[in-house]
Amino acid sequence: MIRIVIADDHTIMREGLKRILDGAPDIDIVGEAVDGFEVLRHVRQGGFDLLLLDLSMPGRSGVDLIRQIRSEAPKLNVLILTMHEEEQYAVRAIRAGAQGYLTKESAGTQLVGAIRKVASGRPYISTEVAEQLALNIMMPNESLLHKQLSDREFEVFSLLVSGKSITEIANSLHLSVKTVSTHKTRIMQKMGMSSLSEMVQYAVAHKLLSPFKS
Repeated sequence: MIRIVIADDHTIMREGLKRILDGAPDIDIVGEAVDGFEVLRHVRQGGFDLLLLDLSMPGRSGVDLIRQIRSEAPKLNVLILTMHEEEQYAVRAIRAGAQGYLTKESAGTQLVGAIRKVASGRPYISTEVAEQLALNIMMPNESLLHKQLSDREFEVFSLLVSGKSITEIANSLHLSVKTVSTHKTRIMQKMGMSSLSEMVQYAVAHKLLSPFKS
């Protein structure tokens, strides 16, 4: 039996995932979490084999949360289920320690198989993500500007170009407004840009705009 915890802040999404998994006799949902703090509480309590984790939740989230989970429970399998389709999100999640990455759009047909594969100790990633991971190894200094950003900077960049204000980002990531402003300044310096509109144009051109939840 594969015991899993579902972490997603949308009740409708959690209920939908439970319905998808109802027909899998070898999968048992033993817990749910609606934010990063509840995720960490479950991780510290243990008693499950796989965490089905949304990348964008209130509180601690994203790559930062994956890294903490990996440090506290190195043997716990983590499968990312997210709205983000761009491979760069997946690459950063995998490098942080996730074993699998699945878009919510694909969940209806691929979720059960992905859970079984990750629970067995094998990775679950798309061909496109595997290719990006290989390219990162072969060409680590590839010149795409967003690849120069740290994981936290990339997270802030993604929220900025999706229309979030600095205050909203600070609240979402549990950072101070000053810290987020500093991240924004460093992002613009690293990318050689002078305005948010330039960042948005870059994000559109490189297909980095993904739907973030409010």
